[in-house]
Amino acid sequence: MARLSIGEVSAQTGVGEGTLRMWEQRYGFPTPERTAAGARRYSERDVELIRQIARDRDRGLAMRAAIARAQQPSGRDVSVFAAMRREVPGLIPQRLSKWALVAISRAIEDESLAAAERPVVLATFQRERFYRHVERRWEELARTARLAVVLADFPAPEMPLWKPIEVPIAPDVPLVREWALVVDAAGYAACLSAWEIPDQEEVADQDRLFEAIWTVEPDAVREAARVLLRTAVANGPELLGNAERLLDDVPPARADAVRQLNALTNRMVGYVARAGVAAPPATPV
Repeated sequence: MARLSIGEVSAQTGVGEGTLRMWEQRYGFPTPERTAAGARRYSERDVELIRQIARDRDRGLAMRAAIARAQQPSGRDVSVFAAMRREVPGLIPQRLSKWALVAISRAIEDESLAAAERPVVLATFQRERFYRHVERRWEELARTARLAVVLADFPAPEMPLWKPIEVPIAPDVPLVREWALVVDAAGYAACLSAWEIPDQEEVADQDRLFEAIWTVEPDAVREAARVLLRTAVANGPELLGNAERLLDDVPPARADAVRQLNALTNRMVGYVARAGVAAPPATPV
């Protein structure tokens, strides 16, 4: 029930009354009910959302992004790994080290450069420093992509010219502990997803273990793309707007599945083999 006055809400959230009025006027949030006399009345749910927005603002999230994230419907899937397991129940997770995941990611990216026409390319990097190490590579991917988006613990959303859109993700979403790479195009579709196994503080970076799955099934890849775009839009609406609709303009991958799988598998095996022979790089990727 909406029975809290603006003063009571301000006292409970630490957000000033003037700020609450400004948010309502400028951003359309919150939307209190009104009494017959025109006084604002808020619900306990409003208080929860205002507190969340205040926390996200304190950590640097843009106001519109903070509101979009707070209003994101509860229960919405923000885990690529979970989405893939749901779409393709037969996928068998493999326990792999980080250096092996890097090699597989390189294979998917290079096959995209070789076979995909104007793909949607999306990825999570956990940490900004991991992305910065491969930023030039992603500039190449973005050059011919319909859309390229990377998510990590960036300090703020950014849309650099001729580069992937950089979207910050909150520290409490499942994607923070996931490794995800999605390429969705008419002639090529692939997705790699992994979650980091806990309690590896003492493990060297390149030896950190993940539980990984991958697929080239178009429906599963499209669902993974929607999960990532949904989270990106919620955290960077001023950059992405209605980007989710862009996927509707991408024809589903209809290439010969056997040929595509063979090409990608051969590339993966070669990259993993070379990575296994070489010493793991010292710089995090």
